[in-house]
Amino acid sequence: MIAAQRFDRRGGKLLIVGSDGSMRRAPRTELANLFTPGDLVVANDAATLPASLKGTHVASGAPMEIRLAGWIRLGDPTRFVAVAFGAGDWRTRTEDRPLPPPFAARDRLALGPLHAIIDDVLDHSRLVALRFLGGRDAIVAGLARHGRPIQYAHLPSPLALWDVWTRIAAAPIAFEAPSAGYALDRAMLAAWRERGVGFATLSHAAGLSSTGDSALDRRLPLDEAYRIPARTAAAIARAKAEERRVVAIGTSVVRALEAAADASGVVGAGDGVARGRIARGTSLRVVDALLTGAHQPGESHFELLRAFADDSTLDRMSAAFIAGDFRGHEFGDSALIARAARSSVDRNRYALASAATVE
Repeated sequence: MIAAQRFDRRGGKLLIVGSDGSMRRAPRTELANLFTPGDLVVANDAATLPASLKGTHVASGAPMEIRLAGWIRLGDPTRFVAVAFGAGDWRTRTEDRPLPPPFAARDRLALGPLHAIIDDVLDHSRLVALRFLGGRDAIVAGLARHGRPIQYAHLPSPLALWDVWTRIAAAPIAFEAPSAGYALDRAMLAAWRERGVGFATLSHAAGLSSTGDSALDRRLPLDEAYRIPARTAAAIARAKAEERRVVAIGTSVVRALEAAADASGVVGAGDGVARGRIARGTSLRVVDALLTGAHQPGESHFELLRAFADDSTLDRMSAAFIAGDFRGHEFGDSALIARAARSSVDRNRYALASAATVE
């Protein structure tokens, strides 16, 4: 797959994968017509932070980059989990970036107008907990002035902050863009509303997609905070009671909803933290279908797809991406995947899902 340079709202491609493993290609604009009345679409409304900060390790004078990767407490801009790199920037492949200088607790970092202290070196040389010095307003202003969006070497030019905000972006809590949400626009939301398809949002602090270290990458995604409004939890309860589908726009929504659900699939409102991986063998309690990007095997996002489909289906899906010249990465094309039926109730419901979405 090739990487898209910017998001193509009108010309994007969509691969539709039914619960029976059937597949067809369609223009992404067909999303406006795929769902049935009563279905509920849930999207991540998190705006993306300027989470890449270049600076200096004060004790050694060595240049470095910090990429904020997790909240210690959601919405508190003073303390974060971060991944650190040595000299260089996004133009170098992440896996080729050097290690940061050796850190110790209480080390100071000069990050443009911001100053931070390493509170703890965690269980990897790139992974630290840090604390910004100064008042909240000054920290937020410093992030806005000095921070840049996190990006990777597959792009040819620097991203502006507005490049990584979706059309529904609200509170800036994500570290990388919840990029499946790029597919949403006012026309699509209006079409769903007219068809009686429900729409709700949650906020999930989407984290890093790569750390530059294979061992650390195998632990991705790191713990990610989320916030689910009461009205979204109520909308999910109604959809489930009426045996309608819950469709997640992006893997971050899957993580938040499945983390917030109890054993019976009831989603609680409020703040929480999604921990660990969703992967093969994970029993999904809430989400019935997922809109996601064109991911490749080995990526943490692709591993999550194993909760929706077996490996044979995912192999055919990957082959379809290649045959159809699907574009990967955050500005790429999309796939809509209905999870495989696991019970007679599911089979009845997903028969309707497949008829609605797959030829």
